[in-house]
Amino acid sequence: MRYVSIAHNERNPGGPSVAKVLLPLGREDRLDVAGLRRLVGSINRYLGEDAGSDAGAQVGAEPGGGLSITESRPAGGAWLLDGLWQQLGIATALREVLGSRRFGTEVERVAFALVANRALAPSSKLAAAEWITHDVAIPGLAEATDDQAYRAMDLLIEADTDAKIQEAVFFAVANLLNLEVDLLFFDTTSTYFERDTEDPPAPEAEGSGEAGFRRYGHSKDSRPDLPQIIIGLAVTREGIPVRVWCWPGNTNDQAVLPQVKDDLRAWRLGRVVTVVDRGFSSAANLDYLRRAGGHFIAGERMRAGTPHVEEVLTRQGRYREVRDNLRVKEVRLNSAPELRWVLCHNPGEADRQAAQREAALERIRGELARIAAGRSRLTTTKATSAAAAARRREAELAAHTRAECALRDHPALGRWLRQTPSGRLILDTTKVRAEARLDGKYLLVTSDPDLSAEDVALGYKNLLEAERGFRDMKSTLELRPVYHRLEPRIRAHVLLCWLALLLIRVAERRTGQTWPTLARELGRLHAVTLTGPTGSLTQTTELTTAQQGILRACGLTPPPRITALHPA
Repeated sequence: MRYVSIAHNERNPGGPSVAKVLLPLGREDRLDVAGLRRLVGSINRYLGEDAGSDAGAQVGAEPGGGLSITESRPAGGAWLLDGLWQQLGIATALREVLGSRRFGTEVERVAFALVANRALAPSSKLAAAEWITHDVAIPGLAEATDDQAYRAMDLLIEADTDAKIQEAVFFAVANLLNLEVDLLFFDTTSTYFERDTEDPPAPEAEGSGEAGFRRYGHSKDSRPDLPQIIIGLAVTREGIPVRVWCWPGNTNDQAVLPQVKDDLRAWRLGRVVTVVDRGFSSAANLDYLRRAGGHFIAGERMRAGTPHVEEVLTRQGRYREVRDNLRVKEVRLNSAPELRWVLCHNPGEADRQAAQREAALERIRGELARIAAGRSRLTTTKATSAAAAARRREAELAAHTRAECALRDHPALGRWLRQTPSGRLILDTTKVRAEARLDGKYLLVTSDPDLSAEDVALGYKNLLEAERGFRDMKSTLELRPVYHRLEPRIRAHVLLCWLALLLIRVAERRTGQTWPTLARELGRLHAVTLTGPTGSLTQTTELTTAQQGILRACGLTPPPRITALHPA
């Protein structure tokens, strides 16, 4: 006994073509040949091809019996993301951690759809479920509910204890992409919540000093009035995210680096140089990064007045050109023979800073001249009576004092002023000279004995990739607003954003285009549903040359022309 199906072959980059069944038609001896013939005729009519000699007998040829478009959904962006999701082995890695029974096909598809939602149309999980059901074509998933979305999130974060999911996903991606993890860049940011108060302590934590997750702290979004959480991100030199961390909103940057070091060391990544900015460069942190053979590149605070910084700045020597806008000079100090300092100089930035400072000084000189003129008028004022003179002098003196205080407290100009014992304001020429000495310069310190000074400087500049990751999470992926209040759900939301960032970074790296450009072009590829009396079919629009190039660059096959077929 034979069974008949409608199928098409899918090319497999790693092996032979695989036949994918689009529609099972049942046993051959029970096949509705006439109905199948009518469906073929309707398809031919839609495609503008000759329906054959029996066209008059086909429903598609009858008056009012043709196909009509009943639905059209964007399909290109989700197809690309799903192709990378499968190609990078993310679905397999998730199943290995969660187990096939708990992480079935439906849960895996919902988890992927939530990641795709962050990349294509960021929204709340409730809105994401509606988006999946009505607004987009997700391969292998026709619809989803908010309960399914929350269950997928809960399973993900439950399994991500000790970052097991992140570890499995990273190593699957690292093996396929042959990622270089000799340099890892780490930075933190904060994201706030639209609520009036921070989280109270959990009932089991009362009396233990532990507070809630959303806390007031130093806001990097300039919103100290709102509770927040702290997010840490480690990326490779190519910008591929390695791991993400979440801490309570009042966590200090200096306190998180030992945990980051220990967490990454547990992954046994081999020789790693951790790159951090000035906010993490305390002596204790840098010593911790050198444990177990690790090394670091860190920015130094040049205005801290520490002896080794002053010694580096006064050391004579020539700069070496690295690029048009970057020169470097390596300095070694007898007081710390195990460390190397690299003084970097950007001539263009030096000119810009000097021009900005001179413009500020000109404003200050003008304001000081105006104040001095007002003081001169106060000493020469004459009045018709002593009482009138006293009242006028008091009013002018108050106005004069306000002008001096406003200049002294000005956020941009006040830094260049010094107040004399008599209370007068004058230019602080010592500070002007000290700042001029730092124009266009920044100082790096490294414990690595092998990296050249040029590599140290260029490696530190790549720390911008971590900052770019945060920018994309907050803008493109719309990390905020966070519609969750429970800590596990908040962590799951951040994990979904991390997975979305991973996919879009791989797409950008392979195509050389930004994700907004890719999403806009692929969003024009639609899955169109055609319905007639004999049934319905879903067909994708013709790929443009640009869309074909994107999929080819990512190593993906185009979607099949007919993705679903449902006879009446």
